[in-house]
Amino acid sequence: MNVKMSCTKEEIERKRLAALQKRQNKSDQNQSPNNSTIESTKLSRDTTLWHSPGPVRNSHNNSRNFHPYVKAGNSNNTESQNIVPVGKVVTGTVYLISEGRFEVNPSEFCTPLVNVFKTIPSKSYDASTKLWNFSISDYKDLMNKVAHMAPHIVLGPLPPYVLKVLNEEMLDINSVDISPIESTIRHKLMPFQEQGVRFGISRRGRCMIADDMGLGKTFQALAIASYYRHDWPLLVVTTSSMRETWQTKIHELLPSVPLMNIVTLTTSKDTQLVADKHTEVVIVSYKITGMHTDLLKSKKFGVVIIDESHYLKSHKAQCTVALNSITRQCRRAVLLSGTPALSRPAELYTQLALIEPGLFGSYTEYGKRYCAGKQTNFGWDMTGQSNSTELQIILQKKFLIRRTKEQVLTTLEEKTRESILLDQTLLQFTNKNREELSQMAEKYKSTKSGDKHTALINYFSESAKVKIPAICKYIRQLLADGSTGKFLVFAHHRNVIEAVCLTLDEERINYICIVGSTPANTRADLVDRFQHRESCRVAVLSITAASAGLTLTAADLVLFAELHWNPGILTQAESRAHRLGRRGAVVARYLLAAGTADDLMWPLLQGKLNVLNNVGLSKDTFEDTTVKHQDSRNNISQYLSPSTVKNKSDYIPGTNIRKISTDTSCNMSLQTQNGDKTDCNGISDDEKLADAFAEDSFFDEEGDELLANIDL
Repeated sequence: MNVKMSCTKEEIERKRLAALQKRQNKSDQNQSPNNSTIESTKLSRDTTLWHSPGPVRNSHNNSRNFHPYVKAGNSNNTESQNIVPVGKVVTGTVYLISEGRFEVNPSEFCTPLVNVFKTIPSKSYDASTKLWNFSISDYKDLMNKVAHMAPHIVLGPLPPYVLKVLNEEMLDINSVDISPIESTIRHKLMPFQEQGVRFGISRRGRCMIADDMGLGKTFQALAIASYYRHDWPLLVVTTSSMRETWQTKIHELLPSVPLMNIVTLTTSKDTQLVADKHTEVVIVSYKITGMHTDLLKSKKFGVVIIDESHYLKSHKAQCTVALNSITRQCRRAVLLSGTPALSRPAELYTQLALIEPGLFGSYTEYGKRYCAGKQTNFGWDMTGQSNSTELQIILQKKFLIRRTKEQVLTTLEEKTRESILLDQTLLQFTNKNREELSQMAEKYKSTKSGDKHTALINYFSESAKVKIPAICKYIRQLLADGSTGKFLVFAHHRNVIEAVCLTLDEERINYICIVGSTPANTRADLVDRFQHRESCRVAVLSITAASAGLTLTAADLVLFAELHWNPGILTQAESRAHRLGRRGAVVARYLLAAGTADDLMWPLLQGKLNVLNNVGLSKDTFEDTTVKHQDSRNNISQYLSPSTVKNKSDYIPGTNIRKISTDTSCNMSLQTQNGDKTDCNGISDDEKLADAFAEDSFFDEEGDELLANIDL
């Protein structure tokens, strides 16, 4: 595989001087003294640093000790203090440390360079970092002075886009008049939401609202869109599960838009409605955007709202390419995301390019500057971070506004995190399991960066099987604890979700379950059931399918049966309960098992959060998590003979309650669209509970209570 290697200016200069020195050494050995003097004089002209004449080398011996910074008559001691070898280049990087100051980080100490620093009026020396910083107003003066010292001293300048952002005049937020916004939504805006709307308008409708989850980004986006109503039609791009929610919100908050003028593009049958000139709003999923790009471009949208924009991580993905072409012809583009970057700065580039196309030049330039980009045999590696403070300054000044719940919701009680170490005796470990997991862990550690994710996924998948018994036992313990109210259970793998649901069935607990295959039109009904029905205690949720877009503030506890490799997904999932409208504290609890993938993923998550914290995109941390242990009291019943396998068709779905019916034609219970179970006479499961318990011979509450209190 051919990899095109590129050299920086500093590397080219270093190689040129090395070749020049090599030629000089060869000339010194082979030529006469007279010729050597001529060549030495020529080399002196080639490598002089100053415009004024430097010292003249007229002998073989002193030519070896020559240095362009040495003034005539200087002693050897002074010369050694100022020495910069002819064949060597001192380089340095320049970057912002605040909106008004920049710092210089040279590759090594260099006295002539320090002498230049001391001539700058705004100079400041940081003793802790041993670096010099200056006011941005002195930037040109410093760079001009250092330019005369080339090619032996070269400083990489601030990129043009950084200077452009710093010098760009922004409209004062407080001077923005929001009266053109439709009164229905304008009067519902909270003060911090109103500030977010003003920010978006001050950035001329091209921005990102990156508030914490649950702070009303939808309200702010629709308010900005209402302000720019004269630029409509409006395109809303969101996830498949949130299309109906957006349609409802638009109809509720912008009543001046007729419902018939709002179109959700789901199939090819809807294309005619999209093309209709009376259609003002089109709602589309990411996948459909890539399939109907030409149709959407022909509509010539003036305003675009991109919800959950962090899904656009790859600049090569079909939907990203499609949205690039659509937003380029739009005057306004508003992006929404509670976690703009899920784990690293590289994921921001595609979103920033949608807001301001071409600002950073190319993905490679952005990656080299902010992702510690380096070229490998497999292409560019952009998984790191660099110049994080500078990136944070650019984001806040030009692109996004971000507020956390702690900053704006003083009445919202805090969220605490706990990690529960699962009981080792309950893990489904055999000697073979231990050996396999140990091998997977070693494989992950020894695998090169390109294949690490695949190795982690395999390790993660096998770990799930081992954790299932301990997870189910912990949920039983929670249910037995009378102080535990409603709670959410997040899991990733299907077998874990199914095991949790089976446990709840056996415990006769009313619950809802939302996974990727759950129809979008039933999710709202399931959420409503969990929120408002006292009998519904648990929501079992897929961590990838239900970590965003749902409001489940009735829960006191968010339980993670499994981890996820992206910390942004986890914090999003926590915010299903800890959000606007929540009364009371929320606990996020993570179930961890020693000897599984959790050993690697937990510290990995904290490392990724640290990266996001450095660029101001997160203030979360898992380091202050309270560590607890699962109650290891084993129930003697687990050592008894397993109960007879029951025929599921004999019981009401989702419970261990036998069907009670006098009519054989009514044996099958029905499940309504919102998840309520009724028989053909309309009698709900809740109404059958008392009679069912009385006749259920396999249920012995007193005996089960007795067994639970016996210790082995």
